[in-house]
Amino acid sequence: MSALPTLSVMIVDDEAPARTRLRDLLADVAAKVPNAVVAEAANGLLALEAVEGRPVDVALVDIRMPKMDGIELARHMARLEHPPAIVFVTAYDSYAVQAFELNAVDYLVKPVRAQRLVDALQKVRQSRPPAPQILSRIQQGARTHLSCHERGRLLLIPLPEILYFKADLKYVTARTSSREYLLDESLTHLEEEFSERFIRLHRSALVAREAIAGFEKSATDDTETQWQALLRGVADKLPVSRRQWPLVKKYAKKLSS
Repeated sequence: MSALPTLSVMIVDDEAPARTRLRDLLADVAAKVPNAVVAEAANGLLALEAVEGRPVDVALVDIRMPKMDGIELARHMARLEHPPAIVFVTAYDSYAVQAFELNAVDYLVKPVRAQRLVDALQKVRQSRPPAPQILSRIQQGARTHLSCHERGRLLLIPLPEILYFKADLKYVTARTSSREYLLDESLTHLEEEFSERFIRLHRSALVAREAIAGFEKSATDDTETQWQALLRGVADKLPVSRRQWPLVKKYAKKLSS
């Protein structure tokens, strides 16, 4: 009988004692499920940095963490070229546990028991990472970052840095003050998720409310007057459609008051 391959494990938890306990438990169960801890991180942002270019079979991910919670982290990890299997860890057995079960996402409830950890690790060998659409239904609230692939890397874009989204054919770009990022997202879903932060100017553009510096009229070639949004930090001007202007006009009045 051939020996089982060793699972490479990442531990992600904002509490150092919790990481230590998981590391000790993993050592205790190594005879049953060979494993090696290859990385640890205190939040989702640090976890994505740690996993860059490093093969990880399974990530034990706490759900409630500062800066980036475990569910958002799992959504970004699912976009990696070789995504790890995700085992969520939670201190709250009522926190979306039913949703995890229905969607075959494994979870551990703190304090984690050795046999329960063994069971979860054994499932990992047959499991697939949770689909991003499943994770989006589970996540409570909007993401703090978006991610995109560029030259073989997964880049994170903080939401507060995004000035606007613009759709062009089948692609959507996110514009910051320094550059553009190509996203694998739909403008409709972005509008639904970030409705409190962004406002639609026309069918192919969403702009961050805080990025709007004002509005000006511009005459088109056929002398028809059109409103444009002026933005902070960039010279770009975004046209406002006649259909959206009544809604945008209300925000413009708030801006000038």
